[in-house]
Amino acid sequence: MKTSKSIRIALASLSLPTVLVLAACGAAEPAAAPAAAEQSSSTGRDLAAEEANRELVVEFYDRFFNEHETEEAAEVVADDYIQHNPGVPDGKEPFVSYFTGFFAENPESRAEIVRSATDGDLVYLHVRSTDRPGELGSAVVDVFRVDDGLIVEHWDVIQEVPAESANDNTMF
Repeated sequence: MKTSKSIRIALASLSLPTVLVLAACGAAEPAAAPAAAEQSSSTGRDLAAEEANRELVVEFYDRFFNEHETEEAAEVVADDYIQHNPGVPDGKEPFVSYFTGFFAENPESRAEIVRSATDGDLVYLHVRSTDRPGELGSAVVDVFRVDDGLIVEHWDVIQEVPAESANDNTMF
């Protein structure tokens, strides 16, 4: 779906839950951020900086979680990276080591970014994650904080995709 420039500017001033609801209804396309030169005068947001952060995180995510280039992709992760997932350690080196081991055991693991959004220094990803082809996998919302061109902090919420649902809606 093509989104007009004025709609993209309006979306940039909305909160993430509003943008995700609009996207779920097919009313907007949050994965495409406004043009880099735009700035929202009503919110004071620096949309060019937000788009640069989104592009940095999306590229990192693809290289790290799909190409499994853990060392190379992690060049944009801060040494003192803060991790809020209780199963993954803090710090760049422990983070890289953890996932290098995970990918050795799960070489077909993939993470498809379904949509993305930004809010200041935060980048949000809605992801379909699978460890092997054919499995239902998990729905993931990853939140990254970016500071001065480095990923410095991460939160996530993970929910397994069930075989059956009480409704006909998908998780993506």
